[in-house]
Amino acid sequence: MSAVLPGIRALQTRSGRLGYMLSGAGDPPIVLFSGAGMSLQGWEPLYPRIEQLSTVLGWNRFGMQGSDAPGDRQTGTVVLASLRELLGYNGLQAPYVLVAHSLGGLFANLYARLYPEQVAAVLLLEATHPADQEVLKKHESELVKSLGRMLTLPEAFFEPNVHAELGCVDEIVREIASAGPFPDVPLRVVTGGLTPRASLMSPATVAARRANQQELARLSPRGEQVIAHKSGHFPQLSEPEVVLEVLEQLLSEVKASV
Repeated sequence: MSAVLPGIRALQTRSGRLGYMLSGAGDPPIVLFSGAGMSLQGWEPLYPRIEQLSTVLGWNRFGMQGSDAPGDRQTGTVVLASLRELLGYNGLQAPYVLVAHSLGGLFANLYARLYPEQVAAVLLLEATHPADQEVLKKHESELVKSLGRMLTLPEAFFEPNVHAELGCVDEIVREIASAGPFPDVPLRVVTGGLTPRASLMSPATVAARRANQQELARLSPRGEQVIAHKSGHFPQLSEPEVVLEVLEQLLSEVKASV
């Protein structure tokens, strides 16, 4: 079955127009958090199978196609306020399963700490650890090039959004540090098993990022790390079947505990 994304809708929020897609049926709802520069197209390989698992909400943060340019700095609390408005408008009832890639992992991390009663489980895909902030900034140009290759689109399509979002990372990290603890919920951390070339990322940096991925899996006593052996930074694109399998297991764990 070929991958086809649902139609893009729009909601006029208090902070501007947000583009999103909503499909599937069932509880708990799945909420997708994209990485920096990633539009909803970055989730396409998971469709339509992900829709068969539950209700799925994907959204473009301000600055991405289908959403207005951001009026304010996109700190964690600002971004989550627009997401909560979107969830409420569509009548999606908590608790949610948060699925987050790359920079989206910081927003999901903050959401889980600020609203623990609204989170049923978390799936992190090559997610950013708060300690990765300097690595992110240093490798901004490589991230833009990777996005262009993976999505076969011009780099100019991603660059302004990536730069703007990475410029807010320090504030988001501070928000995470001052929020409450991460909740005791089922957690999976999918980490790409491929090693970046030394010319792109030093062995020391690779080792630090891998240690941070392991630390993310320890955020919850019910956390586990899964290695996507054929993937780099985009497992949902290179190994969607692995991501879907892990997500299905998470949902089964959630339903078994109810």
